[in-house]
Amino acid sequence: MATLLDFRRRIRSVKSTQQITRAMKFVAAARLRRAQEKVVAARPYARRMLDVLHSALSRVENPSHPLMARRPEERVLLLVVSGERGLCGAFNSNVIRRTLEFLREHRQQTLAVIAIGKKGRDALRKRKMSLAAEYINVTTRVEFSQAKEIAARVIAPYVAGEVDAVYAVYNEFKTVLTQKLTLRKLLPIELAPLEAAAAEHAPPEAPGHAAASPGAPPPPSEAHPVDYLYEQPAAEIFGRLLPRYVETQVFAAMLESSASEHAARMTAMDSATNNAAELIEHLTLHMNKVRQAAITKEILEVVSGAAWSA
Repeated sequence: MATLLDFRRRIRSVKSTQQITRAMKFVAAARLRRAQEKVVAARPYARRMLDVLHSALSRVENPSHPLMARRPEERVLLLVVSGERGLCGAFNSNVIRRTLEFLREHRQQTLAVIAIGKKGRDALRKRKMSLAAEYINVTTRVEFSQAKEIAARVIAPYVAGEVDAVYAVYNEFKTVLTQKLTLRKLLPIELAPLEAAAAEHAPPEAPGHAAASPGAPPPPSEAHPVDYLYEQPAAEIFGRLLPRYVETQVFAAMLESSASEHAARMTAMDSATNNAAELIEHLTLHMNKVRQAAITKEILEVVSGAAWSA
């Protein structure tokens, strides 16, 4: 049976763990705030790029580009965006599980994997998988230059015909408590999703536009897009923006994954702190029961000794 000393040692140990988990929760919360700010700051740029791409696309009669070339998917490249550290719940395990499912689904094709994040790289290495490239310590503080380098590593083999399709698996940040596991096709760039995304991010029509005077100019909407003035031909601008669009998609995936990792770690450490508090309360209750039993036993011994001597 555990003694009072054993209970005290166990409670001190749990309290020390609780202090660590509470500190990690505060650190993750601070990093999450900065990551959220980066995600929010990057969204207007992505929306404006979609608007310009959609505008240029509408002015090109037969749009064509090497990044839009569709081929039978015999050689597939997969970007695996995971975390750099653990202690974040099921964040990394979900990415690894979806990656293995994707590899099993495409086992008939020639597969290449680029690992972004230490946890994903280590998990794939344990399964004796060869990696086309790996990028470590890039999601802790995401920079556009890193995303541009990774995008160039993706675009070059696709343009050269060495890869027929490029996918990315990562966690998309929704809320602090919710991260959506996402599998997105990066290449080839398809026109229908591009137009749908541009329409989705288009500003809504103001309520007063329906009652506008007949002589007033039509408001900017999906039917009347903003008329951009281009110095170069629209086809040339469209071709130059497509690689930048891929860079933006890679950058957004890294930002979303970084914010999701910090949110998952903050939630996991908060749960661990609460569990430690419950365990301390449970151990304290048992310790008090053991101490009360010991006191009662000593009192009985004293009373019995006094009665025997009398």
